[in-house]
Amino acid sequence: MRVVLDTNVVVSAIVFREGRLSWLRELWRESRIVPLASRATTDELIRVLAYPKFRLSQDDIQALLSEYLPFAEPAEVGRRRAPGLPRCSDPDDEKFLALAVIGNAEALVTGDKALLILAGRTRFAIESPAVFRRRFPAR
Repeated sequence: MRVVLDTNVVVSAIVFREGRLSWLRELWRESRIVPLASRATTDELIRVLAYPKFRLSQDDIQALLSEYLPFAEPAEVGRRRAPGLPRCSDPDDEKFLALAVIGNAEALVTGDKALLILAGRTRFAIESPAVFRRRFPAR
């Protein structure tokens, strides 16, 4: 399953090893999901990991990225707005919508209200992590 994980979802999954979203790491490691990444989403991830509140060294950031990026499929997303997408109230979130379209994602996983409100208006699902998790029953 091809998915777009927004930055906060990825950060929660990789920074907080025992956190509420750590189960996502297992999904991409087991190839049950293929996260999609663009230059814009990767740049944002790197920038967020460098926030002082996380207290991560450059080595820490590289180690965390190595737990995610090798499993992510890169997608080239142009600067033009992808056709057929609803407008998001937060222009910074448009990159996730565009990536989902360009990468033929089945789902965009986010906790962002500006994106969640668009659920049902795209050809891909827009789901909270809790809703997305229901797709993967416990083994």
